[in-house]
This record gives sequence, C-alpha cells and structure tokens, in this order.
Amino acid sequence: MAGRGTSRRAPRTSSSGPDGLWADPNYRLFLGLQGLSALGDSFSHVAIPLLVLHQTGSVAQMGLVTGLTGLASIVTGLFAGVVADRVDRRRLLVLTDVARCVLFGTVPLVWLFATPLWLVYAVVPVAGAFAMLFQVTYVTVVPAIVGPGQILKANSHLFGAYAVASAGGPLLAGLVAAAFGPAAALGIDAATFAVSAVGILFVRIRPMPEAEGEGDERGGVRREFLAGARFLWQHPVLRPLTVLLALLTFLTYGLTDVIIYHVKHGLGHGDSTVGYVLTAGTLGTLAASFAVDRMRERLGFGVSWIGVNALAGAAVACLGLAGSVPLVAVLAAVMLFCTGVAGVNSMSLRQEVTPSHLLGRVTSSFWTLHNALGPTGAAAVTAAAGAWGVRAVCLTVGTCVVAVALTGTVTSIGRTRTGRAAPGGGG
Repeated sequence: MAGRGTSRRAPRTSSSGPDGLWADPNYRLFLGLQGLSALGDSFSHVAIPLLVLHQTGSVAQMGLVTGLTGLASIVTGLFAGVVADRVDRRRLLVLTDVARCVLFGTVPLVWLFATPLWLVYAVVPVAGAFAMLFQVTYVTVVPAIVGPGQILKANSHLFGAYAVASAGGPLLAGLVAAAFGPAAALGIDAATFAVSAVGILFVRIRPMPEAEGEGDERGGVRREFLAGARFLWQHPVLRPLTVLLALLTFLTYGLTDVIIYHVKHGLGHGDSTVGYVLTAGTLGTLAASFAVDRMRERLGFGVSWIGVNALAGAAVACLGLAGSVPLVAVLAAVMLFCTGVAGVNSMSLRQEVTPSHLLGRVTSSFWTLHNALGPTGAAAVTAAAGAWGVRAVCLTVGTCVVAVALTGTVTSIGRTRTGRAAPGGGG
C-alpha cells in the first residue's frame, strides 16, 4: 500500500487557517526545502539554454533540448502516478532528488576537461523524467502534510516560496554564468538537490488510507494510468480544463527560450541581462502567491482561471512589440503572474476533488495529457522565432492564447465558482 512506513506519527495541524500552518514545524521544513529546490531550479532554468546557446548560437537547438525534456516528462507521466500511488512517497522524493543531483553534477565535472554538447542532450531529458516523478509525488504529499481545508493556502505559500527563491535565482545564475560559465550554475543546482534529499528524510508524511475497491484498479501500468484518466474524463471541470491546458501548453512551452533569444539577439544584451529579465519576471510569480486565494474567493474558480489566461495571452502578444529590456521584464512578470494564479488554482482543485489513493494517477494523467503537445509546440515556436522573428511569433501565439482561454466561457469551467462539482458520483 502506498505511503505505508512513510510516517511513524502524523503531523499536527491545529486549525484550517494560516496560523495552523505556520505553527507546524513539519510544514515549515517542507516549505523551506521546496524554496531551496526552487532556487536551484532557477539556476538550471537559465543555465541550460545558455549552455546550448553558447555552444551552437541557435534558438532552434535551445528549443530541441526543451522539447526532448518535455518528451521525457510525458513518457514518465505514463507511469509516474502509478509509482507515486504504490510506493513510499517520501523515499521516492529522496530518490528523485539524488538522481538529479548526480545528473546535473556530471555536466560541470565533465566541462572541466571537455565540452561535449551530446552530454547535455543526454542528461537534461533524463533529469526531466525524474523531475516529473518528483512533481507528481510532491502533489500527492501536500494533502498528507496539511489538513483538508488548508490545501489552497498551503499551495499559495509553497508557490510564494518558489517565487521568493526564484526572484534572486535567475539574477545569480546570470552572474555566475557570465563569470564562470553556465556549467558552474548547473553545479549549484546539483548541490541544492543534495541538501533537499537529506532534508526530506525528516519530513513526516501521513500514510495514505486504504481505499475501498482500490484493488479493482490494479492490473498493469496501462490500466492504472487509465484509472486517473477516467477520473479526469468524468469530472465536469477537470475534463475541459485538461483539453484547454493542452492547447495552452502547445502555444507557450517554448516562450522562455524565445524571451532569452529576444534579449540576447534581438536587443543585443548579455547573459547577466537575461538573468535580470527572468528575475523581474518571477516577481509576477510572487504576486500570484498573494493574490490567488483572494481571487478564487471573490471571483470563483472559472472567472479567475479564464481571466488570467486571457491576460497572459495579451502579454505574450505585447512581448513581440517590446523594444526595451524593462518592458520585456514587465511583460514576463505579467505572464508569470497569470500562469501562477491559474496553476495554483488548477493544482488545488485536483487535490481537493481527488481521493487520496487516486491522486498520483490523476496528477500523472493530467500532466501527461496536457503536456503531450508541449515538445512539438516548443520546437515549432522556437523554430518559427528563428525563421520569421520574435514579433510575428509572439503576436500569433498571444492571439491564440486569448482565444483558447475565452473558449473556457462556454464550458463548465466558466459556469462554476468552486470547481468542486462531483464527477458523476465520485470524487
């Protein structure tokens, strides 16, 4: 049974309000570890595209690495939820951190003697597979650390910690890359994974309760994956949400590469400026962590989700017209604010409506399905930017994002405030 042995004693959650969360040292430890991981992630987020760009000078090659990583995540998503629902979740988190520490640590070690670009193409997608496994498991343990009424608040805290850590990360990564090379920045990311792996050993996670009829869902990866996909299909809000997010992912998956390319080649600035732009962008993520709870309460799930995605599309379109670094940074912040609000809402909804024993498979199915078009989109968008320019691509992508978001108004997404409608008798 998944989760057995993960905890000798359940963590205390004294209330459903924010004070209960901050009073829980177990939750604070988990929050701190995720902030540290986010700091490291922001280093690789900047370092990997720069590493490829330094070696090739090609935005299409940057998009290829991003696309391969996305493809590895999709393949891993086929079984990540099954694994997360069947094994000790804390040990799984530790394993994925150790694996990424080794993988990312290999690049700066090899770069001391040679600079084989094939190593990046080999390491980064495998690390992306472990990242998907970590992310699916991470989603399943949040409800096992906090109380049922604390999920949205906990997610906003975690997202805020990510934003704070990421705010300085791209700036520092840009400075490190400019001074010592992008490979050195990857080494810092590897070190943060090592610290996180040790810290997670001390996080208490409530064991997952046995679910009645769960044995009927066993019977191979395909059948167990379909259990998660079936739940998504039966839920009146998660079903259109998955479809629309697949389209949005296709359109936006390669935008970070486009921004980096625009700053370096379109506006003629260096690596450190890329760090400044991406750091300014993360301020939008921080703002999202403060706003998401109030927006959901006042506007409801549907209006807030549709509204922020439409605003994100407008920001992408304007990015194509931006001729200065400060304006690019502001638009990046708006984009990340919007994706942050939408993402926390979406994650919290799945955690709230999904039974614990299915949460890994539902999360895995959700991410696999809505990320399925991401690699193709990243390759297409970055190749188009190299061929026809950033302006034409951003105007086209931004217009399409607005259209997809507004499509949500004619689905059950636009007709719900909470998103908690029962999925045909389940959930």
